[in-house]
Amino acid sequence: MIICLMGPTAVGKTPFAVEMVKQFLCEIVSVDSAMVYRGMDIGTAKPTADVLRIAPHHLINIADPADIYSVGQFRVDALRVIADIHARGKIPLLVGGTMMYFRALQQGLAPLPHADRAWRMAFAERVAQAGGWEAMHAQLAQIDPDAATRIHVHDSQRIQRAFEVFELTGKTISAWQTENTAPLSQYRVYNVALVPSDRTELHARIAARFQQMLADGFMEEMEKLYARGDLSPDLPSMRSVGYREGWAHLAGEINFATMCEKTVIATRQLAKRQLTWLRSWPEVQMVTLEMNKNDKKNEKETTEEVKTLVTFLRQSPLVGLNLDFSRDKSLNRDIDL
Repeated sequence: MIICLMGPTAVGKTPFAVEMVKQFLCEIVSVDSAMVYRGMDIGTAKPTADVLRIAPHHLINIADPADIYSVGQFRVDALRVIADIHARGKIPLLVGGTMMYFRALQQGLAPLPHADRAWRMAFAERVAQAGGWEAMHAQLAQIDPDAATRIHVHDSQRIQRAFEVFELTGKTISAWQTENTAPLSQYRVYNVALVPSDRTELHARIAARFQQMLADGFMEEMEKLYARGDLSPDLPSMRSVGYREGWAHLAGEINFATMCEKTVIATRQLAKRQLTWLRSWPEVQMVTLEMNKNDKKNEKETTEEVKTLVTFLRQSPLVGLNLDFSRDKSLNRDIDL
């Protein structure tokens, strides 16, 4: 059995995941393409040391920002960790918002070629010569119209990957994806999605969270990464939301106010894409959360929402399949969180 706890950025997945670790025999597996990188803690909203002591997370801090950590590598690592957790008699609790990673596990991923640094350097020159990513997206539509339909015109990472797969294998990425097999087909997988009741309030939370990141030292973190000398804005790590904008600011391309504005907008766009994925996700239990930008009220409401979710899990087939997965054997009574 595997539980997948999904949701858009800033919705509040971590407190739910931690409470589930307290209530059930779960181990958390992070499903986040930015948290894999060491030294990228504040801008990724990585769990604090206190949280990690209570609920350790697998697959965070496993790669250097100079590395190209792909969805294919995540799949390999996640399947290994899932097997290890099951061997310990526990439930893998996959938590995050990188929907492509969830898709690779649940719906499969063809054995695509690894990222080719030399090819990507040459491709960057082609993008410049073509006039930018919109022009490359138009070219992609001629080669792989299905992929072009799925990929946003400004999603440079996925446009690049579609070209890379086609040129390295001679077959479009859409063709590869139709040959997928689902690696989790041997498991019972239960999807729980946390979604906001009010997108406007989620946007307010996103803005407030970025201000807190700045107060916590995000720019100092960004300066250390920028000063390393072996990183570039073309790396997947530095294309992560917030880091891309922070890099542009340190490079003198945008001022501080513009960086803040662009980061908040990019985060809101990310949340929108994640919600779009979730709306079409097969067999998912939606749990609607009340959003409120008042921190103290938010904490109280979150506690109640955690209690509601845990009650739901106790009453659902999720736990009913095997009661031994609960830390508390008195499953017929409510737990006062």
